[in-house]
Amino acid sequence: MIPYWMSRTQLLLGDEALEVLMTKNVLVVGLGGVGGICAEMIARAGVGKMTIVDVDTVDLSNANRQVAALHSTAGIPKAEVMANRLKDINPLLDLTVLTIYIKDVETDHLLNNNAFDYAVDCIDTLSPKVYFLKACLDRKIPIVSSLGAGGKLNPSLVQIADISKTHQCALASYVRKKLHALGIYKGITVVFSPEVVDQTKVIVTEKAFPKKSIIGTISYMPAIFGCMVASVVIRGLLPAAKN
Repeated sequence: MIPYWMSRTQLLLGDEALEVLMTKNVLVVGLGGVGGICAEMIARAGVGKMTIVDVDTVDLSNANRQVAALHSTAGIPKAEVMANRLKDINPLLDLTVLTIYIKDVETDHLLNNNAFDYAVDCIDTLSPKVYFLKACLDRKIPIVSSLGAGGKLNPSLVQIADISKTHQCALASYVRKKLHALGIYKGITVVFSPEVVDQTKVIVTEKAFPKKSIIGTISYMPAIFGCMVASVVIRGLLPAAKN
């Protein structure tokens, strides 16, 4: 039975494709500006089972761009806020919520103990991001990764591409370099923008730990990245005739 709230998606995709989405299991790691809206779009599309992961709490500096960030949610774990939101969208969603920092052992445990149909990387620290990407590749879990949305303003430049085709994106460069050291040169779908970042909009500070800097952001760019990442997932999960 397809719930009434999915009726517009049902009209677009048809019963068979939507029923397929309702059986799928998607992992989203990182629930910031990109990951939060991405998780929401995946849930709104009708995916029936999800795991969401984020260790951070909402800070009011997130309110300019993160769907979980409101004055009323300041100080609350992002995963908890998003869980409430996703269950309010789809009360039947089979949802696992993890407020943990994903790296190495935690990544292996998560991927080894679940059967994910798709994984989403919205991790914003380099080493855990690369480890997660490789771990998914090793297990042949379809994966899409978001690269740098910070410091960018022009939505028309945002692209979906193989990581080997990325350019003029600092995060993409760092990720490629670490993946190359592991013998990985292609095979990861990413969302990125080649828009040049004004380096005067980047602040190096210890307050950004575990990252090394804070970068200026605008409301719509992380959301655009998140929607494009979600589109990769949804189109990848649909039967071939609907993709």
